[in-house]
Amino acid sequence: MKIGILGTGQVGNLIGSRLIENGHQVMIGGREANNERGLAFLKNNSENASYGTFEEASFFGEIIFNATNGRFALDALKLCNTDFEGKIIIDVANPLDFSTKPPTLIPEFANTNSIGESIQNLFPKAKVIKTLNTLGMALAVNPKQLNDGDHSVFVAGNDENAKIKTKTLLTEFGWNVENLNDIGDITASRAMESYLILMIRLSMSLNVPMLNIKVIK
Repeated sequence: MKIGILGTGQVGNLIGSRLIENGHQVMIGGREANNERGLAFLKNNSENASYGTFEEASFFGEIIFNATNGRFALDALKLCNTDFEGKIIIDVANPLDFSTKPPTLIPEFANTNSIGESIQNLFPKAKVIKTLNTLGMALAVNPKQLNDGDHSVFVAGNDENAKIKTKTLLTEFGWNVENLNDIGDITASRAMESYLILMIRLSMSLNVPMLNIKVIK
């Protein structure tokens, strides 16, 4: 499958590298045509890796990962110059304000809104899925590093077929089907993004390199 990734930071690189390991063709996208981190991604991966602008990556991918900084996610997506009609956007971004310590949520994306919802509202023809934002990305794309993969991840979105395709990618990463928790439509992004504040506090208090929770049913 052809997958575009918006964002050349650590999150985008981790997602892209794992997707390539699983046999997908990946174009990672940045704001400029010659982004150093994007070009480094090419050097460190196989012939299934490519680099382009946001616009090129969004055109390339059947599925698009939004791995941009949450503060600037909407502006970054606008640079793609498309309405993403029929495409799945998997949003992993978080609206964190790092001007405080520990970080808090950016007010415009808190309580009555979220990045996931804002993307869906901005691009109504897209199929936006929120997932992988509630834990560190190194663990998110390789869950078996912790408790042999027996812990929980959440999925939210309006389109059921888009959820199925997203869950398939998650199982390729190593997630067990029984640990994929579908928590409803895209408004559930509010809960997922707010939850990160608790995870940050837990990580600080426990002082461990990897941390997640398991939902016991």
